[in-house]
Amino acid sequence: MRIQRLAAAAALGVAAAAVSGCATGLPTNVTRYSTAIPQGQSFYVVPADGMLRGLEFNNFASLVSQQMIARGYRQAPSTASADMLVKIGYGVDHGTQHISVDPFYGSSPYYGGGFYGRPYWARFGYRGYYRSPFYWGWDDPFWYGSPYGGAREYTVYQSELNLGIVRRIDNAPLFDGRAMARSETDELGTLVPNLVEAMFTDFPGENGKTVKITIPARKRA
Repeated sequence: MRIQRLAAAAALGVAAAAVSGCATGLPTNVTRYSTAIPQGQSFYVVPADGMLRGLEFNNFASLVSQQMIARGYRQAPSTASADMLVKIGYGVDHGTQHISVDPFYGSSPYYGGGFYGRPYWARFGYRGYYRSPFYWGWDDPFWYGSPYGGAREYTVYQSELNLGIVRRIDNAPLFDGRAMARSETDELGTLVPNLVEAMFTDFPGENGKTVKITIPARKRA
């Protein structure tokens, strides 16, 4: 029984780390498609359809430009003088609510209201039969808001970066990539730099393959 509890605790810790983003890095799924991109070509970063150019966009466009320059491409002074256009779009959803349960909570009569060493959630239902904490489904009135605690409600956000490279003269596609991540923050200033770095890790990547890339956490200034 103790081994099972330790395993559950480990799984809970992994799940929390997977969406924390800021503390342990941002696990990102990246899918990329590409053709041969001539080395040394010039480029100019522009908003994807539906995106507005502003200070926020200019900041993220600068990050993309740095990544392109580091890989041997030249930044053009304008769209008209560029060989390629790099189109970027990004965003984050409104989030979904999740519940995590402390597997150690209530494992003894001295911890969270356990009874004779049984976990708190090992309570009895109708006619004395054992029931799980989800006996009533996600709306179990005896589970949420319990005075004994043991559950944490949090929000998980899904962020996304889309990046496309086209030949300016005829709009022929050269690269198409998407990076997606889940985290407990919806701050684009934190998320987009990580998504950009993941997008350019091993650029241009294996054609059509989705890979998980975790960008190490940055130290706070």
